[in-house]
Amino acid sequence: MAAWALLALLALLALLAQAPAAAGGMLDFASYYGDHMVLQREPVGAVVWGHGELGAVVTVTLSGAEGLVITKKTAQVKGPSGTWTTVLDPMDQGGPYALTAEQGSENVTLRDIYFGDVWLCSGQSNMAMTVLQVANASQELAAAARYPYVRIFAAAPARSNVELEDLEGIALPWSIPTAENLGHGNFTYFSAVCWLLGRSLYEALGSPVGLVEAAWGGTPIEAWSSRQALQACGLPEDTGSTSPHWHLSGPQTPSVLWNAMIHPLLNMTLRGIAWYQGEANAFLHTDRYNCTFPALIADWRRAFHAGSAGQTEPLLPFGFVQLSTYRRESPDDSFARLRWHQTADLGVVPNARMPGTFMAVAMDLGDEHSPYGSIHPRDKQNVAHRLLLGARAVAYGDKDLVFQGPYPTRAVLEVTRGLLNVTYSQELICRQRDARSFEGADGVEAAEGG
Repeated sequence: MAAWALLALLALLALLAQAPAAAGGMLDFASYYGDHMVLQREPVGAVVWGHGELGAVVTVTLSGAEGLVITKKTAQVKGPSGTWTTVLDPMDQGGPYALTAEQGSENVTLRDIYFGDVWLCSGQSNMAMTVLQVANASQELAAAARYPYVRIFAAAPARSNVELEDLEGIALPWSIPTAENLGHGNFTYFSAVCWLLGRSLYEALGSPVGLVEAAWGGTPIEAWSSRQALQACGLPEDTGSTSPHWHLSGPQTPSVLWNAMIHPLLNMTLRGIAWYQGEANAFLHTDRYNCTFPALIADWRRAFHAGSAGQTEPLLPFGFVQLSTYRRESPDDSFARLRWHQTADLGVVPNARMPGTFMAVAMDLGDEHSPYGSIHPRDKQNVAHRLLLGARAVAYGDKDLVFQGPYPTRAVLEVTRGLLNVTYSQELICRQRDARSFEGADGVEAAEGG
């Protein structure tokens, strides 16, 4: 009997030795913190969080050159998931710093940390297009080494039916940009629009920039929206549908990308968001975009403000890209309708329904001969430049630049002469004239002989 008991005890000990450690016991930062990262600079504090042993006290220390302690914070590990969270004191731009978390005898240190502005870039395949795929790719990749203070990070594509606390996977950990990680492959990482915007922000501001990519091609806005945002538009939570269009190759189930790729990021302190999405909704739920898009913006702002303990501003600047032309002379008007819906049917942003937003016009950047299909124009440089203008005006308050329009202020139809005289708010320079037609809103379209 004693021998049997001894054998059973040995078997139990062997099983326990093979079992994984209890969740939350090991000290670590959350998945999207790492060497080379950029944390949000003043006037707000950067949120730092991670995992630890339930009930333990974690000490977080920010150190400068030669180990000089800049600031020290403590946080208790709370359940049920065993996480700790703290907010660093507001820091001026610059670095490098070291960030250390200590729990008893355990410690983890992140190095080469800088403070600057952190931007989230999200959307579908036009956001996921890499620098390798854009116009003048070789020159753009060769220039990467000149921007060591623009740091890049990409979340791995993931979906979930429940809201996740941390990312399931990372496609690109925080990195100093190189030709290799900017041109890794087609539609993988790193986003060309995000990179070109971040690079331009660095040139304009002179401070480090952190770029976080969370994108998945062929996905509708419903997949990126929380249940709360969908309910605000009267959409049930089970509105997922399977579309016959090849463009909708990614997940379509409501909230699955919000759950897995956005919700885990909510603790980050952000400076702004860039969004390039809508093509999928030109084929799926087109005429709901005038509600779902403003609802997503408002919901993401609320969630990031709350998740960052109020550090991310409530009216978080949100820039987006207008859809370009898709097919020439196509009778399908879904892209035209969606462009209108991208502005909440008001035609211009910022507006009452979409305050604090800015738009990069891209209707003139169609690319019929793109090897990735005309839905994927290669001119991402102009897209990023136009986003930059909007960001400088809306996010940074630069009053000395034009980032909107030109807008028509007056239109006079001369029926007998077959002319429509339009007056614009800005001077127009015509580089190429199409003598066949023009297009306008509110039923003014396709007039021959224009």
